[in-house]
Amino acid sequence: MNHKISKIRRKLMTELDKERYEHTLGVMYTAASMAMCHNEDIEKALLAGLLHDCAKCIPGDTKIKLCKKYHLNVSEVEKANPSLLHAKLGAFLAAKKYHIKDRDVINAIASHTTGCPNMTLLDKIIYIADYIEPGRKELPNMAEVRKLAFTDIDACLYRILEDSLVYLNSKNISVDPMTEKTYLYYKKQLDKEE
Repeated sequence: MNHKISKIRRKLMTELDKERYEHTLGVMYTAASMAMCHNEDIEKALLAGLLHDCAKCIPGDTKIKLCKKYHLNVSEVEKANPSLLHAKLGAFLAAKKYHIKDRDVINAIASHTTGCPNMTLLDKIIYIADYIEPGRKELPNMAEVRKLAFTDIDACLYRILEDSLVYLNSKNISVDPMTEKTYLYYKKQLDKEE
């Protein structure tokens, strides 16, 4: 484990609660395994996995204040549900507080909750690793999704987006418009292939 990652790990131990820290390690190692499988840069996967939730444990009102302070756009949906801000704020803090200069890593952190159209391989890996890491509670179709993560990454991504939307709608939880947009983008891609 390189020096930079060890240093960030020590810092994060004080920033995150125990459960979130355990989840973070799960995502980091799952992302590294996926990177090995799909020929992505392993160090980038480790860093993005490690930092993907670095803003998660900041209280909601503080998240909003920090976004205002750093001129990060806060939508009405985010204002009503500040936990949605942790990806955007996390990407900013990865650069500012944890000195990450790599745009790929920063972008993967920024899109790990909602996804985005035309995701890079690293974006997909972090999005999926966050969903499938071993500590995650068993969501519907989890065994199949975990298998797809290592065999067909695009089918895996689409499956997670679809399952997430079904779940959020069934619980009447407001869906971030970006999740919807991402889902429709990949639905179109898959329809083209068939």
